[in-house]
Amino acid sequence: MFDRVRRVFSKKPPEPFPELPEITLRPIGYVRNGVKEPRPEHWADVVSRIIIRPELEDALLGLEGWSHIVVVFWPHLIPPDVLGSKHRLHPRDDPENPLQGVLATRSQIRFNPLLMTAVRLLSVKGNVLRVKGLDAIDGTPVLDVKPYMPKFDCLPEATMAEWVTRGQSESTDEHK
Repeated sequence: MFDRVRRVFSKKPPEPFPELPEITLRPIGYVRNGVKEPRPEHWADVVSRIIIRPELEDALLGLEGWSHIVVVFWPHLIPPDVLGSKHRLHPRDDPENPLQGVLATRSQIRFNPLLMTAVRLLSVKGNVLRVKGLDAIDGTPVLDVKPYMPKFDCLPEATMAEWVTRGQSESTDEHK
């Protein structure tokens, strides 16, 4: 009987973490706009062109039927020694915000800084997408685009940490 109690209440050793393969991504395009330096806010009215590799133009067939798309991109100007350098930080470097694990924030200083933003699709012409509200600077590599589908991409029951709703940090106008 005591053996059974010991088994029930004993801690199991942690499962060994598997060796995972390296992942290599090739951009499908890049951003063109007038924004040359990173900035934390004021992206809502920025109009950008996403230039897709010419050999991928046929993959855009049907995209013009969507009002919004999700753009996945890589913040290419973050120095390699900064990527993943902070496990914890004050969001937006504001000490008024509570210390958070980087994975609990929208900081670009991530281990793998894949960024994504839902934007309005203004037009598709050849291999060029015109979008509004993309928070990526000129020259940013684009890794993927996909249609925004409210049925799957909008979660009305989602909640945010209290420090965000206090209005002391991440703006709704930016890519976080």
